[in-house]
Amino acid sequence: VQLQASGGGLVQPGGSLKLSCAASGLLLDYYAVGWFRQAPGKEPEGISCISGSDSNSYYADSVKGRFTISRDSAKKSVYLEMNSLKPEDTAVYYCAAKMAPYYFCRHSSGRDADYAGQGTQVTVSS
Repeated sequence: VQLQASGGGLVQPGGSLKLSCAASGLLLDYYAVGWFRQAPGKEPEGISCISGSDSNSYYADSVKGRFTISRDSAKKSVYLEMNSLKPEDTAVYYCAAKMAPYYFCRHSSGRDADYAGQGTQVTVSS
């Protein structure tokens, strides 16, 4: 079983990126999937998560209105579209899956998830 996050990179403030979380060996529809991030010197933060079935979603206040989470069952993937990026969005972003309510990422680091992937670096800088 593997979760792989990708799509990070260097972007200017105000720019956009789309992250992907691809699952292998896992029926992702049975799991809520969350995106988490950890900036240098800071605690991990759960920023958005989505249910496995009805696409209910949660967003932390820090990203609400700028980020959009979605999933594609056929591709066994969950995406995080990030717009209006700010320097404070700079962090390592990773995804995690858990058989839990869709809001499981709230107040969570994702380390207690059933499965967690390696991260992808997002740097927002001019």
